[in-house]
Amino acid sequence: VATFSGGWRMRLNLARALMSPSDLLLLDEPTNHLDLDAIVWLEQWLRRYTGTLIVISHDREFLDAICGVVLAIENRTLTRWSGNYSAYEMLRADRLRFAQSAFERQQRELAHLQQFVDRFRAKASKAKQAQSRVKAMDRMTRLAPVLAESPFTFRFRVPEAAPEPMLLMENVACGYRLEDAAGHSAERIVLRDANLRLASGERIGLLGANGQGKSTFVKTIAGTLALLAGRMQAGKGLVIGYFAQHQVDTLTDESPLLQLTRIATAATARGKAPREQELRNYLGSFDFRGEMATASVAPFSGGEKARLALALIIWGKPNLLLLDEPTNHLDLETREALTLALAQFDGTLILVSHDRALLRATTDRFLLVADGRLTEFDGDLEDYRAWLLNKSAAPTAPRDRAGKAAPAERVAMKSPPEESSPNDRERRRDQAATRTITAKKKKPIESRIRRIEEQLVKLEAKKALIDAELADPSAYREEHRETLRQRLIDQAYLAREIELFEAEWMAQQAMLESLAA
Repeated sequence: VATFSGGWRMRLNLARALMSPSDLLLLDEPTNHLDLDAIVWLEQWLRRYTGTLIVISHDREFLDAICGVVLAIENRTLTRWSGNYSAYEMLRADRLRFAQSAFERQQRELAHLQQFVDRFRAKASKAKQAQSRVKAMDRMTRLAPVLAESPFTFRFRVPEAAPEPMLLMENVACGYRLEDAAGHSAERIVLRDANLRLASGERIGLLGANGQGKSTFVKTIAGTLALLAGRMQAGKGLVIGYFAQHQVDTLTDESPLLQLTRIATAATARGKAPREQELRNYLGSFDFRGEMATASVAPFSGGEKARLALALIIWGKPNLLLLDEPTNHLDLETREALTLALAQFDGTLILVSHDRALLRATTDRFLLVADGRLTEFDGDLEDYRAWLLNKSAAPTAPRDRAGKAAPAERVAMKSPPEESSPNDRERRRDQAATRTITAKKKKPIESRIRRIEEQLVKLEAKKALIDAELADPSAYREEHRETLRQRLIDQAYLAREIELFEAEWMAQQAMLESLAA
C-alpha cells in the first residue's frame, strides 16, 4: 500500500468505510484524488445508503447530488438549511439581504430617536418625552451589520501572442523509462499513437479513469517526460504554465515574496527584478497580503499552498495552461475564483479535473484517455456520466449451476449481417463523417452559450438587488446621495452588460441553428 498513489489510497480507505455496516457514515473530503469514474460510482452508492450521512466536501455538484440538508458553520454558529448546496446558497443570500435591510431600518429608527433626544432633552416641556425615547433605545435589541466576506477573485495576466498551431503531436508514445538495480533500462508505454493538433484558443478537458495516462500525457506536453516514440513540435513563442497534480510539494518553505522574486528575476531580461511593491501587489491579488507575503510557507494550509503555486505559474504569462487537478485542496470560494478566471483566460487550456462545475464552465471539447489511446469524446459531461454508468452496468456472461461461463452461442443469438451495397456503405460513411464534423463545430458554440447563460444569471441577480434598493423611497434621501449615484451607475453598467451578453447569446444561437439546418 505504501507505493499506492493518492487516488488508490483514497479508494482503499473508502472501501473500508463503505464495507463496514453502519447507521451513520462520516466522510471528510471523499472526492479528493478520485477521478470522475469513481465519483459517479460513489454518488450512486451514497444515494442508495439507508443510514445517516454527514459529508464534508468542496465539490459543489457532488453535494447537490447526494445532500438534502446543509449544516453551515459561520461565526462559531451551526445553522441548518433544508435543500442541497445550491439551494443553501440562494437561501443564505436572501437571509443576508433581509438581515442587512433590518439593520439599516433599525439604524434609521435609532438616528431619528437620537435626533429627538438631542433636540428636546434640555426643554422642560419635552424632557419626559425625550427620556421615554432614551428608554426605548435602551430596550431595543441592537442588530449587527452583515459582515459578508468579500469574494476572492483574481485574473490571469494577459499572455503574449500565441503561435498557430501551438503544438503538433504525431504518433507519440507517452510513458516512462525505467531502470532496474542491474542498470538495465526498459520502457513502460502508457499511451500509444497519440495525435493532437492544438490550435490557439482551444479549451480541452481530459477524461478518463485514474491510471489511464492523463497525467502522463500532460507531463509529456510539459516536457517533464521525454517522448518514447513519435514527434512533437512546439510553435515558436509557446509559453507553457504547468500545474502538476502535486504542485504544492514543489514549494519551498521560503516566503511567497522571496519565491516570487526569484522567479520574476530569472524571467526578466538581464536578471533585473521588478520592484518589490509590484510583487507585493501581485501577491495581494491572490490574498497574500501584509505579513503573510513575507511569512514562511511551512504552516500554510493545503489550499493556501495551492493558491501560491498557481500564482507563481501565472506570473510567467503562459499562453498554454496545463492544469492537472488544480482544485485539490481548494475551498469552494477559491474554486469559484479559479473557474471565473479560467473562463476569462485568453490563452489555450488543457485541463484534468474531477470538478465537473470547473470542466463545464471552462472547456469546449473533451479528449478521452482510455485503453492506452487518446481519442475524441463526442459528447458532454452528462454523456460521459451515462457512458460510465452503461459501461459499469454491462451484463456479464451468464453462468451455469457449476459456476462456469455459458458457451458464447447461449449468451446471445446473433442475427446474420444485412447485405449492403458499396454505395450504401459509402453513403453511411459520408453521413457519419458529416455528423462528426457538425458535432465538432457545434461543441464550442454550445459551450460558449452555457458560459453566457451562467454570466447572465449572475448579472441579473446583481441587477435585481440594485433594483430592489432603488425601489425603496428612503434611497433618495439627501444623506444617501452618493450611494444613490453609485447605485445608478452600477444599474446602468449591469443593464449594458446584460444587453451585450443577450446579443451575443442570440448570435451564438443563430450560428447553432444554421449548423443544425
